[in-house]
Amino acid sequence: MAESRSTDNCDVVVVGAGCAGLSAAVRLASRGKTVTVIEEAPRLGGRATAFADRDSGQRLDNGQHALFGCYRETYDFLRAIGTAHLAPLDPTLRLTMADAEGRVATLTCPTWPSPWDLVWGLLAWKALPLRDRFAATRLRSLLSAARREGAEGAAARVSPTLTVTDWLRQHGQPESLCQWLWHPLAFAALNQDPGVAAARPFVRVVGELFGPSPGSSSLGVPSVPLDELYAEPAARFIEARGGRVLRGTSALVAVDPTGQEHRVYAGDAILRPQAIISAVPWHAFGRLWRHEVPQRLAAIGDAAALMQSAPIVTVNLWFDRPVMTERQIGLVGTQFHWVFNKNSDVGSRYSLVASGAEGILRQDNHELAALAERELRACVPRVAAAVCLRSLVVRESRATFSLAPGAPIRPATQTPVPGIFLAGDWTDTGLPATIEGGVLSGHRAAAAAMITL
Repeated sequence: MAESRSTDNCDVVVVGAGCAGLSAAVRLASRGKTVTVIEEAPRLGGRATAFADRDSGQRLDNGQHALFGCYRETYDFLRAIGTAHLAPLDPTLRLTMADAEGRVATLTCPTWPSPWDLVWGLLAWKALPLRDRFAATRLRSLLSAARREGAEGAAARVSPTLTVTDWLRQHGQPESLCQWLWHPLAFAALNQDPGVAAARPFVRVVGELFGPSPGSSSLGVPSVPLDELYAEPAARFIEARGGRVLRGTSALVAVDPTGQEHRVYAGDAILRPQAIISAVPWHAFGRLWRHEVPQRLAAIGDAAALMQSAPIVTVNLWFDRPVMTERQIGLVGTQFHWVFNKNSDVGSRYSLVASGAEGILRQDNHELAALAERELRACVPRVAAAVCLRSLVVRESRATFSLAPGAPIRPATQTPVPGIFLAGDWTDTGLPATIEGGVLSGHRAAAAAMITL
């Protein structure tokens, strides 16, 4: 008996509307392909999105994200949808750090070629004892390799068994430099304790940040919520070119063993695209299939099921007055690692982010808010006279996948099933779970799909 559902044809179906899925769909739509994006959640953006705060009416990110000049794929994506100006890059790296003793110091790198920009910035950085400032020169071999063969090639030389802590120790990085620079960077990039996270993706990040391209380490913090930065503009871009973006709709994929006519069941519709891109996170991959994970994709499904997750906790604090002039400050020796200045005409709000937050994830909201406020007051002296008016805690228990040595192998874009492609930061990009990793995976999936269309 024929199925009593409406049928529809399009060039490509993308399942998942995070940065991976949307970047894939935008790239395909810009090439003239008809794309249908299907998102199970009512809002777009996946693990990098925003929501409405009921009390203030503000739209808040579910977790703060910063961009860098080396995020080439991300800025290509933002330029395509017309929003790159909403995350402007600083002229050069300028990073303010503060510890629980109230010491505040700003690392400012000149606009010089790498690695001399970082070396000079560190030599002048008063956060470190003078004898420790020269230790960064021990990384010249890495930065030179990144200039010669790219950050990916330099990272490939690192043993997969090493943690970040192991690698920093091998390169003679003193404790002060680790505490004030490398560890905060590792937490931000890898969302995991440096003693647990693998060194290889960290070396890739360092090679990208301080590689040969001018401005690679320049920081860009979005001036609007994440859904306004990329999710909604991407949806408008896709729809303006004849595509569709379905929200609050579950998708199930039925694989044709011959590879000729895969089907996607979405609500009351059956879609028969020429290609399907799975852009769901690792923990949702097994639920994507109408019956079970197809046999030829079983190895990918098994690896995805074994992937461990790492959490992020964000605490938003509202004060009765501004307490920071900096856009962001890194916190040293604390459980929260960064604070972002989110002031607006609605109030003085500050977002404190704890990456790799397994140790505090289960604390109740009152305890987390009190911890965040206490650490902010210790690190930023100007908070002393301010009154905290309210707080809001956001937990992302599966914010990223674990990068510990021995983690399951990350899958490639191309799968053993013709017409089925993978996107997502958890695929084999060589990068950690960042927006850049997600967008890179989406662009790769779009390129692979284009070959089949």
